[in-house]
Amino acid sequence: MENSSYWSQWGNSNSLVLRTLWVTPTAQVTQQAVVQEAGQGAGGRVLSVPLQVVFSVLIVCVLLLALCGNAVVCVMVYRRAAMRSAINFLLANLAFADMTLAVTAVPFDLVTVVTTQWPFSATLCRASAMFLWLCVSVGVAMLLAISVDRFLIIVRRQDRLTPHRAKILISASWIVAFFLSFPLFLEYPSQQVPPSAPQCVLSYSTEASYHGYVVILALLSFFVPFAVMACAFLAILSSIRHNVLRIRCDSALSLSKPHPLHLSVDVGFKTRAFFTILLLFVLAFASLAPLVVFSLCAAFSSAVYNGPEFFQLSTWLLILSFLRPALNPLIYYCRIRKFRHACARWVPFLCRLRPPLPRQAQRKMRPSVVYACSDDRSSI
Repeated sequence: MENSSYWSQWGNSNSLVLRTLWVTPTAQVTQQAVVQEAGQGAGGRVLSVPLQVVFSVLIVCVLLLALCGNAVVCVMVYRRAAMRSAINFLLANLAFADMTLAVTAVPFDLVTVVTTQWPFSATLCRASAMFLWLCVSVGVAMLLAISVDRFLIIVRRQDRLTPHRAKILISASWIVAFFLSFPLFLEYPSQQVPPSAPQCVLSYSTEASYHGYVVILALLSFFVPFAVMACAFLAILSSIRHNVLRIRCDSALSLSKPHPLHLSVDVGFKTRAFFTILLLFVLAFASLAPLVVFSLCAAFSSAVYNGPEFFQLSTWLLILSFLRPALNPLIYYCRIRKFRHACARWVPFLCRLRPPLPRQAQRKMRPSVVYACSDDRSSI
């Protein structure tokens, strides 16, 4: 009797799927979704209760850190005139994109993980997917602009970035990212609504145009920018190593002279700033690369998309991608002295994790001068 009732329930589910595909041809209803719906009707769950608790705690922690930390970054740049430099404008826009990602994606994932279903509309599901790729693209574009600026300063000794040009880059990044991710809101390419995934994700399809869009989205949002950043960082590290060895040799040769080689400014300050950007690059690559690769595999491979662990693996990768917005403000606080001073002044109780440092004079110089020696004008 139990077997007969099970097969009758399975037959009803198959007929429902066929009717859904006939009425809405763009919907992607997989066999796994049918099994999950049948399991939920029998009292089953997509995730175990301990795993739901772990996911919920992680998502809540990530949401609070991303909202509070990035909000502080935006307020500091807006309210303090000393922090309104070109680089800080880019970092503030990166913080705003991360905060937008936390508002438009993380809460919906939390509700889906707890309830194992999507209680919202399909339009809101597509909008969350659009904002996910929109904010990711803007964040990567800001890191790319900062990396290219460091390359021009350290390697080429050219200080091209101004606050006005930074604002132009910010506007262009949002416009390009919007046109790149807006097709997700128009239901093309098709999206998979939970419970097969924690939110709307790229679904499997055999259409060539769909595959072309997915490849363009992944290339422009992740692969091309990170390839350019990697080349820039390699050139910067090579330039730093070359000039450090050059200074050591010049210093050794000048020991017999009455006046040894004298550096015009503090070299370690801007070198520390470069390694801060390098740390942001490593964190962004480690958090976004698994999600992008997994999305490509799900779009091209039916075995991955219809796999039994698709929901759980998607949740892990989404939480990993949300670590970047949560940890970026902590990196700013630990690595940027001006940001620590601003936090100590405006949010003394929450952000004074270290003893307050003495106030130091602001440097009134071009960033490219920091990497110059008084004799050869070589860059550090």
